[in-house]
Amino acid sequence: MAYVSGFLLAVPTKNKAAYKQMAEEVWEIFKDYGCLSMRENWGVDVPDGKVTSFPMAVKKKDNETVVFSWMEWPDKETCDKGWEDMMKDPRMANVDPSKIPFDGMRMMWGGFEELARAGEPAPA
Repeated sequence: MAYVSGFLLAVPTKNKAAYKQMAEEVWEIFKDYGCLSMRENWGVDVPDGKVTSFPMAVKKKDNETVVFSWMEWPDKETCDKGWEDMMKDPRMANVDPSKIPFDGMRMMWGGFEELARAGEPAPA
């Protein structure tokens, strides 16, 4: 059963290119550990809410954009093992925490089992 690691974060709008570059660079590592696909989505229509919303969830500032992303894995076991092994990969040591183009303290994430899919076949 497909498994998804989902992420929600706020990125300073001026850091859009740096965020995209970082995502493309780490994808090379993720796919080596079994990740099937990665989607990075830059918010263009993400309204403020009255009770709750994406901007409220990440405590978005005026100069930031909400990013919604996910990584698809074949299953939870592959995901868990992949993340564990990636943290030991020397390429991850090259990721300078001071150069991450967003505030990781306001990022949220979680793991989800696929419940339904429409429009494309499930991975084998």
